[in-house]
Amino acid sequence: MSEPVAPGAPQPPVTSDSAVGTATAMLQAMPVSRAGVFRYGIGFVVFGFLWIAGLMVVAAVVLPQQLTDLGVENPAGLLGAVNAFGTAFALVSNFVWGNLSDRTRSRLGRRTPWILAGTALSGLSLASLGWLHEPVAIIAAFCVFQVSLNMLLAPAVAVLSDRVPQSARGTVSAAYGTGVAVGVSVGVLIGALFISNLTAGFLVGGGLVLISGVVAVILWPREPSARDLPATSRNLKDVLISMAPPRKAPDFYWAFGSRFFMLISYQMIMAYQLYIIQDYVGQTKEQSAATIATMAIITLVASLIGSTVSGPISDLIKRRKLPVILSSLLFAVGIAMPWIMPNTMGLYLFAGIAGLGYGIYMSVDQALLVDVLPDKEKAGKDLAILNMSTTAGQTVGPIVTSIVVTATGAYALAFPVSIAAAVVGLLLVTKIRGVR
Repeated sequence: MSEPVAPGAPQPPVTSDSAVGTATAMLQAMPVSRAGVFRYGIGFVVFGFLWIAGLMVVAAVVLPQQLTDLGVENPAGLLGAVNAFGTAFALVSNFVWGNLSDRTRSRLGRRTPWILAGTALSGLSLASLGWLHEPVAIIAAFCVFQVSLNMLLAPAVAVLSDRVPQSARGTVSAAYGTGVAVGVSVGVLIGALFISNLTAGFLVGGGLVLISGVVAVILWPREPSARDLPATSRNLKDVLISMAPPRKAPDFYWAFGSRFFMLISYQMIMAYQLYIIQDYVGQTKEQSAATIATMAIITLVASLIGSTVSGPISDLIKRRKLPVILSSLLFAVGIAMPWIMPNTMGLYLFAGIAGLGYGIYMSVDQALLVDVLPDKEKAGKDLAILNMSTTAGQTVGPIVTSIVVTATGAYALAFPVSIAAAVVGLLLVTKIRGVR
């Protein structure tokens, strides 16, 4: 992936951290026009929408239905196993790819080569799930997908820090959050259309992921060559040292924990909504397709309102924590609805209230993560660590639900556990001191 610096270029003896820091500082110093900022905003909206929509087509609808159609004794347990193994691979790979992209010296830049490779591999591996019918093969393919998806996401998110100006970073972060929030709902809606044609659903989901990174690279201003940036050490010891997480940065870890628990809360219900509709509420396969489609539309509208309004308001009042706390409360209230009312209305209220909270959360929390970085010159690595909380939360949430359902034989207890996770996330964000 990486290329050596140009022959004859000066290569001073630098440590890994200082080389990465100098490279980041040089890139941040490059001026970005207003048109460039607009391109970053549009690019992040489209990128966030495409990759998460593709993932949700598969993870929320067609993969759970495929596992049910396979006739396995416990499809919910198998889905939990798929996510458990995927989590392990995702956590390690996000951290590794973020660090390696910091150190890359390519003619295409530091991030672009990894983004393009990651989007190709993740799209193809996600689509391949449609042709697999053995549980072990499905788990293995999903692990490959998680590794390659994080090859795409870790360097892409780092672009926010090392190429978007500080003055526009909050707005662009909100744009990315809006794309993700809307993409979740649209992905579920698209998935519902393919509940009776699963192979096509896997192809659509994989295709959306496949083009996400390509579209982002085209829409963003072209990344400058990294071949003339200071060389980084290739010594294995230096590489391993460079991967060390930041020390004496409490806000960094409070933010990590808050996002982790918030996404556990949301994904505990979102990832199992098809099974909840069919097994908890008692609808047929055909009825559940209509219900999940309606929920997706409600969530889409609510999350779009939340993400569109909350970003500018956050910038106006110069507060990040308050909108995140509000979104946590909306999560808790929304999740309580189907617990209190195990019927279609309860599901619709969940979609609207929790969807509004999700839109607010995703548009503001990404800016909060950038604000708590202890060292902006190591943004690629540190943002990769923070975004491990996203991957972990999105994957651990379904695992928790799987454990609860397997242990109790029902979904009722999943709702209070999910609410408790949202409350923990709320309490952790209040611990952050360096960001208002």
